[in-house]
Amino acid sequence: MSKDPLVVFTPSGKRGNFPVGTPVLTAARQLGVDLDSVCGGRGICSKCQITPSYGEFSKHGVTVEDNALSAWNAVEQRYDDKRGLMKGRRLGCQATVQGDVVIDVPPESQVHKQVVRKRAEARDITMNPTVRLYYIEVEEPDMHAPTGDLERMATALKEQWDVDVSRAHPNVLRELQPALRKGNWKVTVAVHDGGRETARPSIMQVWAGYYEGSVYGVAVDLGSTTIAAHLCDLQTGEVVASSGLMNPQIRFGEDLMSRVSYSMMNPGGADEMTASVREGMNALFTQIASEAEIDKALIMDCVFVCNPVMHHLFLGIDPFELGQAPFALATSDALRLEARDLDLVLHPSAQVYFLPCIAGHVGADAAAVALSEAPDKSEDLVLVVDVGTNAEILLGNKDKVLACSSPTGPAFEGAQITSGQRAAPGAIERVEIDPASKEPRFRVIGCDLWSDEAGFDAAIATTGITGICGSGIIEAVAEMRMAGLLDASGLIGSAAQTGSERCIADGRTNSYVMWDGTANGSPKITVTNPDIRAIQMAKAALYSGARLLMDKLGVDTVDRVVLAGAFGAHISPKHAMVLGMIPDCALDKVTSAGNAAGTGARIALLNVEARGEIEATVRNILKVETAVEPRFQEHFVNASAIPNSAEPFPILASVVSLPDVSFNTGGDGESGGGRRRRRRG
Repeated sequence: MSKDPLVVFTPSGKRGNFPVGTPVLTAARQLGVDLDSVCGGRGICSKCQITPSYGEFSKHGVTVEDNALSAWNAVEQRYDDKRGLMKGRRLGCQATVQGDVVIDVPPESQVHKQVVRKRAEARDITMNPTVRLYYIEVEEPDMHAPTGDLERMATALKEQWDVDVSRAHPNVLRELQPALRKGNWKVTVAVHDGGRETARPSIMQVWAGYYEGSVYGVAVDLGSTTIAAHLCDLQTGEVVASSGLMNPQIRFGEDLMSRVSYSMMNPGGADEMTASVREGMNALFTQIASEAEIDKALIMDCVFVCNPVMHHLFLGIDPFELGQAPFALATSDALRLEARDLDLVLHPSAQVYFLPCIAGHVGADAAAVALSEAPDKSEDLVLVVDVGTNAEILLGNKDKVLACSSPTGPAFEGAQITSGQRAAPGAIERVEIDPASKEPRFRVIGCDLWSDEAGFDAAIATTGITGICGSGIIEAVAEMRMAGLLDASGLIGSAAQTGSERCIADGRTNSYVMWDGTANGSPKITVTNPDIRAIQMAKAALYSGARLLMDKLGVDTVDRVVLAGAFGAHISPKHAMVLGMIPDCALDKVTSAGNAAGTGARIALLNVEARGEIEATVRNILKVETAVEPRFQEHFVNASAIPNSAEPFPILASVVSLPDVSFNTGGDGESGGGRRRRRRG
């Protein structure tokens, strides 16, 4: 008897086997996937739109054939004729499962929209943008001294502002004569300074008379999981709007190597992913311009930061070489392009700047973090960790800076976790567990009350409790360790061992029930031993990368730790230390830099001199490739324990007392009760 087809939903990572003919919407509901629908599956509301992906997905262990879903039907055609469906989209209530399939649920089809937490951090930035506005008075044409209007504009810029332009973009040539005459030979021009020492400024736009408005630039942090953009006024530096969306490439693989694998195994796969992310980028630009109530054509400068795989895929470069040693980049230098080279719909001549990459797996996002946090200017030894699906780590001071990348995977984002989800309203984000009663209390995104406070149920009535996000699972695991529900090896104790009925048998191991809403038709949210393992692997990769850099510098401690990234901004230093995510350090020396990569992108957008500065800095950063370092595996094994099986963590021990328990009973899940053997850390 053949096995029912496997259905994998992204970005949630939830999966299950369903009989042939099962509607995708039904499969989603049975798995608890966040797929909207208000019309009862009649194909009217279109809120259940999904995007199937085809080809070989080694990460999920499936090959998706072209006939994995039922054929396009009359209901979908009717809706497409009336309102239109994006290319590749299907209606989840109409498409039925015919074979193994990977299905992406786009943000607009999710009931609980993703909270993209890459906000703009407050920062004083010296203004020196690449695009400036100049008001000039141009001499009228003279038959006795014939010169072109453009040439006389250039003369006026030189005489009145000492700006030596060399050219005008093609759109300017179409606009300048009507503008000059309408403005009675007085115009405002937008000039791009060229962005480098060897390039001369060029005219990008011309307005009749005095233009009182602004021109804009956008700083983009293109991450594996989320894309965040900050729209900035290039005259004042003000962030006028910030917005973000899920990276559409998630449907091809949650982690970078899965996407590299997809491009290797599917002809045209890299082009498919390039088109996907560019389409998403244009949607984001439309969204952010709408939020700021400006015309996208006023966006004249862009700065991008991204990891090497995203860098290559966005540029249209096959990332094949990044999937194998020696992890060679097509180019590591900073790039200066035009938006139209990347199919971006902005100002016709908008300029694009990519910060330089540091190494094969340490990209422009790490360079942006270095620009923002400036470890190369620090007197003390600072460890900067940009936490994400792929963590970038910097260690150093004014004498030397080292960098590496560590593949933490998507567990920190709530993926690969049983009750995990992306950060969205209804997701548990904060957790506390009473060490005596073993009872939990928690907070969910969208509500400021704790679960044991009066009014909590009413406050979450619209969102419910839907799952647990990355910061929530970090705190849950750490709190379980501090409460004696979890031992150093990562095993959850039984009810008899822990004295808590919340610990329930789950196959050969145990799970901890955080919240049970099944009586009201809501999910049961548990932390399982596979969840613990996923967090152990992620945090061990993170710690091992940091420890490897410390080895290279010959140190056992650091003076301070900076947690960066959208996720890093929401990590509790104490819980991170209990897990052993970061080296032992005084808790007051562990700080958050928020979205440091996004801040670095804004600095490069608003100050052209910073671009040259980071290009010079990157050349002096020592790159360490974790994949070929023999001690990485040793550190990884040690760091798999909670917090660590070899490192003593004395500073943590002075603040937190971790119960000395072991639940490894050789298979007897009910015997024993606590103290077994002592583990260091």
